[in-house]
Amino acid sequence: MNLGAAEQWLLEHEPAIRLTLFLGGLLLLAGLERAFPRRAWSLPRLRRQAANLGLVVVNTVALRLVLPLAAVGTATLADERGWGLFGVLDWPRAVEVLLAVLLLDFAIYLQHVMFHAVPSLWRLHGMHHADRDFDVTTGPRFHPLEILLSMGIKLGLVAALGPAAVAVLIFESLLGVLPLFNHSNVRLPEGLDRVLRLVVVTPDMHRVHHSVVPAETNSNYGFNVPWWDRLMGTYRAQPDAGHDGMTIGLSEHQDDRVQSIPWLLAFPFRPAPPSVPVQDSAPETS
Repeated sequence: MNLGAAEQWLLEHEPAIRLTLFLGGLLLLAGLERAFPRRAWSLPRLRRQAANLGLVVVNTVALRLVLPLAAVGTATLADERGWGLFGVLDWPRAVEVLLAVLLLDFAIYLQHVMFHAVPSLWRLHGMHHADRDFDVTTGPRFHPLEILLSMGIKLGLVAALGPAAVAVLIFESLLGVLPLFNHSNVRLPEGLDRVLRLVVVTPDMHRVHHSVVPAETNSNYGFNVPWWDRLMGTYRAQPDAGHDGMTIGLSEHQDDRVQSIPWLLAFPFRPAPPSVPVQDSAPETS
């Protein structure tokens, strides 16, 4: 199978590939969490996890109804019509795919920073942070409006870059699986975590981002790779209270309502939690 045929096969089976990776990662990490938990859960798991995963269904339906073309479809259209930066550059396919994946990942990092810095966007993103526990089901726990807005930004970026559709498929697949990993409540050996976080965001690295301490909330924004946080000065190695002593979530939402789907959907329309200004953070660089 040559490269063209391989790309064609991947694109034809995109939904099945992404669904298999998501469900496989979810089940594997859920099992590892039970076998090797990093922290004790503070809330009953079943109701909370059901609400988090219920949002996945709501978000999937919302995306299909509002933005049916999605990122891979937009990339295919851009590729056919020669749109964007990569449409006018004659680079080797492998180089284009690698650069496109990295550029898309950096854009998602910047978008994440923006959702913390802009109060109206924080109203949406704050629902993700209101989870009082931190496990594999926290990864896809986003408000439908944030999901739609994020996809709209992504579609514009894909149209502007004009990357190969297979690059977008790879990126979207990573974005579906790696946040499950780095939100998981899996205890990794300290040495393994230290090595892995050189190339990928680990659970211990991203857990800091879910602390109630604003300076820690405004750190470790990366979803897939840790390099952007290190380059942009937003990397923090560990929480001040340690992983066992830190408090997860938002200080003003430490009750059981965060487990309810109606409460989660209504979150942006309630009195907003205090914004978490980026300028107030003081991440470590060591």
